[in-house]
Amino acid sequence: MHVIVLGAGLAGVTACWYLQRDGHRVTLVDRQAGSGLETSFANGGQLSVSHPEPWANPHAPLQILRWLGREDAPLKFRPRADLAQWLWGLAFLRECLPGRTRANTEAIANLAQYSITQLRSLRAETGIVYDATTRGILHLFFDQKEFAESQARAQKLRSFGMRVELCPADRAIAIEPALARCTAPLAGALYAPDDESGDAHLFTARLSARCQQAGAQMRMNTQVTAIKMQNDRISGIEIEHQGSRDTLTADAYVLALGSHSAKLARQAGLRLMVYPVKGYSVTLPANDNAPQVSITDESRRIVFSRLGNRLRIAGTAELNGYDMQINRARAEAILHRALEIFPDAGAIDEAQFWTGLRPAVPSNRPYIGPTRVPNLFLNTGHGTLGWTLACGASRALADLIAGRNPQVIFPFTQV
Repeated sequence: MHVIVLGAGLAGVTACWYLQRDGHRVTLVDRQAGSGLETSFANGGQLSVSHPEPWANPHAPLQILRWLGREDAPLKFRPRADLAQWLWGLAFLRECLPGRTRANTEAIANLAQYSITQLRSLRAETGIVYDATTRGILHLFFDQKEFAESQARAQKLRSFGMRVELCPADRAIAIEPALARCTAPLAGALYAPDDESGDAHLFTARLSARCQQAGAQMRMNTQVTAIKMQNDRISGIEIEHQGSRDTLTADAYVLALGSHSAKLARQAGLRLMVYPVKGYSVTLPANDNAPQVSITDESRRIVFSRLGNRLRIAGTAELNGYDMQINRARAEAILHRALEIFPDAGAIDEAQFWTGLRPAVPSNRPYIGPTRVPNLFLNTGHGTLGWTLACGASRALADLIAGRNPQVIFPFTQV
């Protein structure tokens, strides 16, 4: 059948790939000039299977209170006259309950492990190159208490079937020698050798090109203006391209518009709990003092990924609506912390700041699959794990559209 996929980021392009593999004819629609130019453009680069714990957990409310007033806080809530923001915040607090956190963590862990397997299969099949690094991720702890508590976390990850190693500081430095120059007191680390990293934008753009070569129609620079409904089904989508308006029709539609999904879904009578969570990244030319292994600074929620001859540092979460202005204080705080851990790792004067809106769901569990609108499907709400979950979510989506049971244990609930 003919499927229109709305959104050409990681979620949309991987959905296009797997739908084409099932023999469907696919049209990809995006307002940008090319694929992967918004949230997928300059994210942290980590495929962090070993970090399934959601932001919403029993410790989060107290942490947020401690961070109030700090402009460089890892998670910052900027109150707005926005009902959607407050409803999202209340739902977030509910997901902090221990039982819900456990269920969410297990679901995300299952999907993340499935997703990395799908990515590796795709990579082996296509030979696609995207500055991938398969040296694992080192989670760093700069507080002895937090490092001691990481033993329970390691045990939980092992219960999911993940390989992890608790490392004293000297072992962490042996894994990543660039840490020998760290000026902050390193307590220890948790090493996940099966994790990966890579340039999500390169991956998305190159996979999109392969989809086009396989027959996908690309409607770029095209704004989706409305969903048209008839008899409780989508009868078409109204678009605008270079000043002219048109209506596109298909047998099925996939909503993969990231943080903008909720706005459009309302036109189909669906209420999605997706809200933009703003993140920052800094990219600079790397030198020999930059790390080769991907790094997560657990104290500041900052990640480091070596992408070829570049170093990407990313982090923070800010609830501030759809604001896309770069807050210099938050971006420079990321860079300052990077220099504490990896002094002289790259050309600081050539640093490029970027910000993007992650499509976050309070539970961290994305919306994947069918809706009560028979010909509308969802692939959105991946939050901070968009790169990690992309291939698994899209493969599962293709299975659900085909009427197959996905080969992963995950709560695919109809909205």
